[in-house]
Amino acid sequence: MPIPERILTELRETLGDERVLTRPEELITYSYDGTWAEGAPDVVVNPLTTEQVAAVLRIADRERIPVVPRGAGTGLAGGSVPLKGIVLNMAQMNRIREISPDDMVAVVEPGVVNQTLQDALRPYGLMYPPDPASLYMSTIGGNVATNAGGPRCLKYGVTKDYVMGLEVVLPGGQVLHTGGRQIKNVTGYNLTQLFVGSEGTLGVVTEITLRLLPATPARATVMAAYERLEDAANTVNAILSAGILPLTTELMDQTCVRAVEQKLHLGLPVEAEALMLIAVDGEPEAVEPQIHRVADICRRMRAFSVEIATTPEEEDRLWTARRNVSPALAVIKPSRLTEDIVVPRSKIAEMIRRIQAIAREYKVIIPTFGHIGDGNLHPDIMCDRRDPDEMHRVALAAEAVFNATIELGGTLSGEHGIGLLKKEFLPKELGELAIEKMLGIKKVFDPNGIMNPHKVFPT
Repeated sequence: MPIPERILTELRETLGDERVLTRPEELITYSYDGTWAEGAPDVVVNPLTTEQVAAVLRIADRERIPVVPRGAGTGLAGGSVPLKGIVLNMAQMNRIREISPDDMVAVVEPGVVNQTLQDALRPYGLMYPPDPASLYMSTIGGNVATNAGGPRCLKYGVTKDYVMGLEVVLPGGQVLHTGGRQIKNVTGYNLTQLFVGSEGTLGVVTEITLRLLPATPARATVMAAYERLEDAANTVNAILSAGILPLTTELMDQTCVRAVEQKLHLGLPVEAEALMLIAVDGEPEAVEPQIHRVADICRRMRAFSVEIATTPEEEDRLWTARRNVSPALAVIKPSRLTEDIVVPRSKIAEMIRRIQAIAREYKVIIPTFGHIGDGNLHPDIMCDRRDPDEMHRVALAAEAVFNATIELGGTLSGEHGIGLLKKEFLPKELGELAIEKMLGIKKVFDPNGIMNPHKVFPT
């Protein structure tokens, strides 16, 4: 049922005509994210202040209208796809309110793009470590909603490790403040972390206080090629056992390597079953010996080709291959279903072998890459959405990948979230009791169920 005109009028009176969008050509811009999922909002609102967000949520809660918070729409689980109701577009709340070198914190609005924050911190000699692949587009609010990660997770952790405090507008318009800028805080329940990763199902984040770190002055990278996938996977633990904590440990399987080489002609070793990119960072006098030790370990683990890059230009050349995996896979098929699974490090090679077996069973192509230092893999099931038979096999293959992940002690998502696409698999991992308790928490914060309904929880 469409939103009544009287409600649209009230929204226009509250925010201004220019901040309430209802034309079909405007609505379609907010009807999708980075997946195949699509929906149709009734209206899009563009607030600029916490007070405006609160006013919208008061109206929506009173009228029982669904609200879908949205950042840049780069999500890969359908979490910001509206099925109806109000899209609350937070992208225009994009101010960096404060950078404090003394406290080493930044206070930002949710619409601040991750890379914009990174750039703003550079003159202060500070860094914000979480770096999802979409950092040039994705917003900090969206990163908080999905607890986003990135290649640097092994050494520095994920978004939750840097969120110190939040301002959150709850359904009905109440404004909740959690945490703060103090390093230690065990006063009461940790409500801050409850909202991190909640995918907009509990409230709308309007301000974020982030912990910062000193920027590291130097880094270096090794690219290593392996005949056997198992040798590449075992290299990570060999490096860690040597007392080295890498900045990144990225793996590309043979299908990824061949796709990138076909697209860019970089001279990559296409005969390799796995290609690893391992970076270290820190003080220059520590980085150089560490990267040579990493190279030696790679050779000891039977890498047949090892290349070291110690200058920004050399590093950029080596990382070109990894950065271009996603666009290069388009040479295989026009569409793909990007998955996001995590298994214990000891199970990485077995999980990739299981994925390869699933690809053969269902006659699909599944390139796999990921941040294997923290067990995070991204199997991409390649397909043509115009082929119904292939899409049926893709669905079966995806289910098989999820089942294998859980069997190996893994989890359904490391950084993309659950959203629309994985919610029906939640009972397999969490069990009914955990879901019941999670729904109970949602009921406390969102008694009328208006916040991003039909997401996360199975139906």
